[in-house]
Amino acid sequence: MKAKKVLALCVAAAMAMSLAACGNQDAGSDNVSQETVQQSSESTPESSSEAAPESSEAPVEAPAEAGPASIDFEDELFGFIGNNTSVAGGLGDASGYGVVDYNGSKALEAVPDGKGLGIGFQIDALLGDKVSQVKTVELTIGAKSPDGKFYACSGKLYGLYAGEKDGDAWSVYLETANPKTAVYEVPEGRTFAAGDYFVVSLETDNASAEAGWQTLYIDNVTFKDASGNVLEADSSAEYVAADNEIDRSNLCTLTDVVEFEGFATSGGGWGQAGFTMPEEFISALVPGSVVEISYSSASGDMWVVMNEAEGDWRRACQPGGEGTPAYYNNAGNIAQITFEQLAEIYGDDVSKWGTSMQCEASGDWEVFSVKVGKKAPHYTLTNAVDFEGFVTSEAGWAQSGFTMPQEFVDALVPGSIVEITYSSENGDMWALMNEAQAGWIRVGQPGGEGTPAVTDGSKCYITYEQFAALYGDDVSTWGTTMQCEASGAWEVYGVRVGTAQELKMVNNLVNFEGFVTSGSGWGQAGFTMPEEIISALVPGSVVVISYSSASGDMWVIMNEAEGDWRRAGQPGGEGTPAAVDGKVCQITFEQLAEIYGDDVSKWGTSMQCEASGDWEVFSVAVGTAAE
Repeated sequence: MKAKKVLALCVAAAMAMSLAACGNQDAGSDNVSQETVQQSSESTPESSSEAAPESSEAPVEAPAEAGPASIDFEDELFGFIGNNTSVAGGLGDASGYGVVDYNGSKALEAVPDGKGLGIGFQIDALLGDKVSQVKTVELTIGAKSPDGKFYACSGKLYGLYAGEKDGDAWSVYLETANPKTAVYEVPEGRTFAAGDYFVVSLETDNASAEAGWQTLYIDNVTFKDASGNVLEADSSAEYVAADNEIDRSNLCTLTDVVEFEGFATSGGGWGQAGFTMPEEFISALVPGSVVEISYSSASGDMWVVMNEAEGDWRRACQPGGEGTPAYYNNAGNIAQITFEQLAEIYGDDVSKWGTSMQCEASGDWEVFSVKVGKKAPHYTLTNAVDFEGFVTSEAGWAQSGFTMPQEFVDALVPGSIVEITYSSENGDMWALMNEAQAGWIRVGQPGGEGTPAVTDGSKCYITYEQFAALYGDDVSTWGTTMQCEASGAWEVYGVRVGTAQELKMVNNLVNFEGFVTSGSGWGQAGFTMPEEIISALVPGSVVVISYSSASGDMWVIMNEAEGDWRRAGQPGGEGTPAAVDGKVCQITFEQLAEIYGDDVSKWGTSMQCEASGDWEVFSVAVGTAAE
């Protein structure tokens, strides 16, 4: 194993003699090569040994020898590494990891597959019961561009704590300091625990426009406790991907969300439990609002009871009960109930609903949170064009942006929508065309001119029509730059524009039992439809397909329908394309009728799926779309 330690200087004379050679070495790592040190002898070191006094009769105490790194990759193990792009929107995965010779020792190599990186460390498996002792993480980060030239790049070191995150910035901005030591400090009041992750991100790369995103090299990862002691890591640990993504299938987006503080409880099947509603929660129960419940239940269902409402004691949105059932995502862990559904049971006057809300399910259940917000479209994009390099941040009410690429401008057409992936202190986000001829006007600002953007705290959607309402229909008069802004400190991770599609709220789902299959690109596979599926295919219904495909698309074929063999929902084909987001595909009755006619009896008895790339379908159901 090659030595990776700063040599101890034993006596003052030896220290004086070695200052010229060692003065520019990074105290956290000797991965800055001797050649680099000689080339940068006039540069200011980021961390250098303190020079001895010019005259001192007493011997100078030698500095303590640096402890070994927790992970130095000399054993060539890296199974504890995996892609984790949840820390910032718009990041891509690594196309591959490996251990290679780099800068005189072994190091982890991470090659981007497209835009950015999120390199996750399985920190709990690496450190076991010592994980809670971590107070700092030190490591060296180097970068190499595809064309061999030096470019600056930067990102963050993140701690992921039960889904919450914080980050310390790192950057490599000088060729003479590549690689560079970076340090992450665990915030006061937080500790790593089982299920948490440490993540190194690459978010900004000056090479990307010319040579593509750079390869990162990581070495000497050192976990230290509060006293600075190095914690030993088990490099044979294996990475387990976190399931951080929230399933929003069959649901709407909520804006202007009000949390029901403290609503966490559980009950047995057919048992109710709940709390007195806060006044701000009651005030948010207005037409167009939606109550959202995050839960688990043995039976998969969930509904509410306003147990103090005037009149008889009644359940709202119980499947098979009064009124219409709640809307459930495919994962069966989020339920949404609209104001209108509650009003079906309890009337339009909220003052008569009482002050208490309870939850209930037909099997043992647990509720983790309850909130209410305004119903907003759940958008998805097709034919998306990335705004390359749009990664920036600012303080509240401050703007930042970039000149729009021509292909981005060309995609701003009627029916398109701009998607901004972001985080902000207050949850909001909007855009500005600050050079527009119509003047300096914010677009999508809540309470501002025009209609507000659809935002959920991580995605912001602004339609072409919203821009045109303020700047006019002629895109050439909008200027050449786009800026972002929010009312609190904000960060944008990516911007793109594409054709707008809406994934609808769907309930009354009837499962197509046994519809699990796969096929190659342009290959079809499917099954005979059960009678209950055929009966559910009525005006206003939606076919919901849970899938994956290499190309991201998905559509259906009624291969026994009368007339010619035709695809329904194919992008660029007959009729309108299906709404897809890479995981869920929705095709409405009306889209099917465009191709096969209104008479379902002429559609045949078979349904097949297909995509333009290799694909797999996990489930198919037919439900009722919300109005």
